[in-house]
Amino acid sequence: MRIIKSSKITEIVKDLCIKANIYLGEDVKKSIKEYESKENNDLGKNILNILIKNCEVAEEKQMPICQDTGMAVFFVQIGQDVHIEGQNLTEAINEGVRQGYNEGYLRKSVVTPISRQNTKDNTPAIIHYDIVKGDNIIIEFAPKGFGSENMSSLKMLKPSDGVNGIKNFIIETVKQAGPNPCPPIVVGVGIGGTVEKCAQIAKKSLLRDIGLHNEDEDIRNLEVEILEEVNKLGIGPQGLGGNTTALAVNIETFPTHIAGLPVVVNINCHASRHKKVII
Repeated sequence: MRIIKSSKITEIVKDLCIKANIYLGEDVKKSIKEYESKENNDLGKNILNILIKNCEVAEEKQMPICQDTGMAVFFVQIGQDVHIEGQNLTEAINEGVRQGYNEGYLRKSVVTPISRQNTKDNTPAIIHYDIVKGDNIIIEFAPKGFGSENMSSLKMLKPSDGVNGIKNFIIETVKQAGPNPCPPIVVGVGIGGTVEKCAQIAKKSLLRDIGLHNEDEDIRNLEVEILEEVNKLGIGPQGLGGNTTALAVNIETFPTHIAGLPVVVNINCHASRHKKVII
C-alpha cells in the first residue's frame, strides 16, 4: 500500500490549473501551424497566424491563452493500492482548483445554475473517477470553456440509422455550431453506452493528442472521413471562411443496448487545453 498525502495532490492540481491555461499543448500548436500552411483562404491563414502568435504571447507574458479559463474537468485513474492521507481525493482536487484559480489570477466562471451566484473560486470541479491496478494516481485536467461546451449535442439514434446516421449527426452539429465555438475546433464524439456514459466518453476523447487516432481501424477511418467532410463546410478559422474548420475528430465508443445508438458531440475551441500528470 502506497500512501500519498492529499497536500501533494492539491499542489499538483494547482500547478495543472495554471499551466494548462497558459501553455497550449505542442500537439495543438503543431496542428495549427500545419493547417496554416494548407489554408486556402487568406483571411483564414492570417487568423491561424494570429492564433499561433497568441500562444507565444501567453507563454511570454504568463497570461491565459483565452479569457475563458473554463470549468475544471478532471479524469482521474486511482491505483487500487493507493491510500490518500489527509483530505479525501475530491476535497484535495477542489482545493487545488481553488488555489490555482486564485493564485494564477484565472477567471472564476462557476455559478449555481438557477440563482447564478458565483462560487468565487471556480469550484466544484467536474471529476470522473476510475479505479485501476497499481499504486499511482493519473490526473488528466481540461479547463472547458463554454463557448464550445454550449455547442454540445446529444442524439438517441436508432440502431437502423447506422454509420450514415452517426456521420450526418456529427457534421450537422458542427454546421449548426458555425463560428460560435471559435474554430478551428476539435470535435469529440462518444458513441454507445447510456446517455451519461456517452457524454463522458465524448468529453474524454478531447484529451487525446491531435494526430492520435482510435486504435480500432474502422473508428480511425471514420475519424479521418468525418474530419475531411467537416473541413469542406467552409466555416473556417473563427467562422470567417476557409478549409480549416476542425483540427481533429476524436471518437470513443462503448458497448450499448441492442435497442439504442446514443451519440454525443462535445466540441473544443482551437485552445484545446489539457494536461496530464502521474503521481
